[in-house]
Formats: sequence, C-alpha cells, structure tokens
Amino acid sequence: MADFETIFIPDTVWNEVIKHRPEALPSNKVNFIHQSIIQSSEQVTALTPLYTLHKGEQDALHLCMEFERSLLLTDDTAARLAAKNIGVLAHGTLGLLVRAIRKKSLSKTEVLQLLRSIPAKTTLHIRATLLAEVISDVDRQAK
Repeated sequence: MADFETIFIPDTVWNEVIKHRPEALPSNKVNFIHQSIIQSSEQVTALTPLYTLHKGEQDALHLCMEFERSLLLTDDTAARLAAKNIGVLAHGTLGLLVRAIRKKSLSKTEVLQLLRSIPAKTTLHIRATLLAEVISDVDRQAK
C-alpha cells in the first residue's frame, strides 16, 4: 500500500506533468486526481508576490486550503515557506524518502540507494551539503 492513497493535482500542475513527464502519472498504488480549484484562498493570493509563487504552486496551495489536513508535496523552497506561513504541512523528496523508512514502505538500504542516485538520475536541485547530511543521518539510523 502506498503512503498516500490519493493525491490531488491542480490543473496547472497536471498539464505540466502531461507535457513534460507523462510517465509519472500512471500508478496502480496511488490514485492521482486531476482537480480544479474550487475556491481561491485570500491568504495564498496575498503570499504569492512575497514568495514569487508560480501558478502551479499557487494552485497547489489553494487546493491545500480547500482540503483539511492536506500535505503539500513540493521541492520548491518558496512554496514550502508559503505553506508554513498559512499552516499547511509540506514535504519534499528528501522528507518523503525519510518518511518511507518510518512508514516501512522502503528499507533504509533502499532509501540510501535512492538518495545517492539523486544527482545522477534526477533533475532535482539539492545542495550537495544538504544531500550529504541527509544521507549521513539516514545511514546512522538504527536498523
């Protein structure tokens, strides 16, 4: 079973994924739901210029405000700071991988392998020192 059974994806993000990474959407473990924004949040709108949020980040935050107990999945630092400002929890790739160990959906060895492969196999921009620190922290965790 996946850590998240349902993931709501705003139209703007859905269209970006379809255009640039369509293979990321099909899944037999997670239910991806293409979701239109029903109501804009004034808080998100007010934070947009402060954090220079792109349309997809804005829409994802609007959705988080619509659905109680939402978790924003993003690697964008500005979006994560904006989420924190409005009381929305946020996780990026590194946080999700560490969480996978706690949830027992991936082993420590699998997570270490994925973390070490990030620079060579993804377009994710993570400071080398941060990545090394996370790898070291995971490696030190008890089995």
